[in-house]
Amino acid sequence: MSQVDRELLRHHGDVDAERGLVDFAVNVRLDRPPRWLRDRLAAALDRLGHYPSAADDLAAREAIASRHGRRPDEVAVLAGAAEGFALLPALRPRLAALIHPSFTEPELALRDAEVPVERVVLDDHRLDADRVPEEADLVVLGNPTNPTSVLHPAAEIRALLRPGRTVVVDEAFIDAVPGERESLAGSAEPGLLVLRSLTKMWGLPGLRAGYALGDPELLGRLTRTRPHWPVNALVLEAVRACCEPAALAESERAAEEFAEHRADLLGKLAELAEVSVAGPAEGPFLLLRAPGGERVRRELRERGVAVRRGDTFPGLGPDHVRVAVRSPEQNSLLVKAFRDVLECG
Repeated sequence: MSQVDRELLRHHGDVDAERGLVDFAVNVRLDRPPRWLRDRLAAALDRLGHYPSAADDLAAREAIASRHGRRPDEVAVLAGAAEGFALLPALRPRLAALIHPSFTEPELALRDAEVPVERVVLDDHRLDADRVPEEADLVVLGNPTNPTSVLHPAAEIRALLRPGRTVVVDEAFIDAVPGERESLAGSAEPGLLVLRSLTKMWGLPGLRAGYALGDPELLGRLTRTRPHWPVNALVLEAVRACCEPAALAESERAAEEFAEHRADLLGKLAELAEVSVAGPAEGPFLLLRAPGGERVRRELRERGVAVRRGDTFPGLGPDHVRVAVRSPEQNSLLVKAFRDVLECG
């Protein structure tokens, strides 16, 4: 892998979103955790003088297991879902199939570990299990997929499962889908590994909190190279807090709000004849295509608006950009900026 290819795979929206810009590049719901969660984390600071114990880890895994109807030994707490991607080479796959366009960290981790990778680029962004090479013993995909916002049917993902194969489903954004439709977090099928994140819903990108769900043997292989105390006391507290009933109710309300705000943004974008939107969109972001994408991104920045470049995702080109779904007022600002840029072009 060339250094240029590596840098493209390493690119993330935070690079596009500089301070002072209205941020449509990063898909995080809040600019800080809600007050109740900050209070919980502040109360946990006194525990930083001690190593996290096995009991602390078990309590967090029990909270996650209860949320998803799993057993605690089917849960591993992670330093963000990104740690789960970094651990994939520990599974020692012979051939990894990466469903694209999608989040690029899994491919980067596998290529850096010299694992053979085959890209399965979906022309219409919809999963077709028959497109995946039969010999692939590791398959990685997102649901809903970043950046396309497409939600794949759980049945189509299950069709990827077979003896000797691990299927990794990145569900980092599925808590933004009302009812978490098509989630496989509660499914205990052999070979299925689901990765979840607290980052996007709860405004925690600076903490790195997430977890993996899978059968104990698979989790054992995934985590065998981790050091002692791989996650800190604040992560363990955040996991417990965000699995409680009040947090789940707030998450569901936020998912319903995302759906309303996404519909608002889609309606406003429909007024721009030159902009096309990938779909059907179910996540808290949209993939757009606009002519002269590089110029559009540059001139949007000049107008104080940051969007996420799309050409770093395999299968997409320079005319693609990803935009986060925001409030109707912010959506109007984004669409006005697009209109101004396109009319000037």
